[in-house]
Amino acid sequence: MTPSVDPAGDPRPRAVGLKICGLRDPGQAAAIAALGVEAIGVVAVPGSRRFLAADQRAALFAAARGGREGVLGVLVTADPGEEDLPSLQADHGHQIVQLHGHEGVERCQELGRRLGPEVGLWKALRVRSRDDLRRAEDYADVVQALLLDAWVPDQLGGTGQAIPLDWLEGFSPELPWWLAGGLTPETVASALKICRPDGVDVSSGVEERPGWKNLDRVEQLITQLTLQA
Repeated sequence: MTPSVDPAGDPRPRAVGLKICGLRDPGQAAAIAALGVEAIGVVAVPGSRRFLAADQRAALFAAARGGREGVLGVLVTADPGEEDLPSLQADHGHQIVQLHGHEGVERCQELGRRLGPEVGLWKALRVRSRDDLRRAEDYADVVQALLLDAWVPDQLGGTGQAIPLDWLEGFSPELPWWLAGGLTPETVASALKICRPDGVDVSSGVEERPGWKNLDRVEQLITQLTLQA
């Protein structure tokens, strides 16, 4: 995992990466990137409380890169249709498209072909039973990483609900994976004692309101992850 840096430029190595998701403000994106996160996420799902319109996304991703070169821009979508594909192309500022809907293996393969090698694909799995974890290996050859989130009816993410961590004990798929759902500066250390994802994805756990993050809590989260290195 790429080491992070603090605003002064000092290395802050972490064994576990950090993605802050659901950003809507370019200034916040720059400030959070400068704190040393590995990735920032923008939600492209209409109806989400953290939705950001397509014409505003490139500026936010650019601001994040201005905060720290190399930060990954992740665009979160769900079941994109033909009309959505132009906004998923690489020229909109993101490097990763995170698929958070009902996309199966064949659909992921198709989207990978349509978007080309310039865009990486992550697949989110909404986990509501231990058996759902078996689906992870199905995606090993079609996406670059998985994101595991709690299953909540009629909600695709950002719910603050957590997967029962005992389900994830010993979970070690063939491809990198990120843990999402219910993670906060207060809970992340205990979660990492039970499972060891390649990264954690946090949204509501550091928010003052949907789409607006508390930078002090982001720093607290980074501190906790640094202690786990």
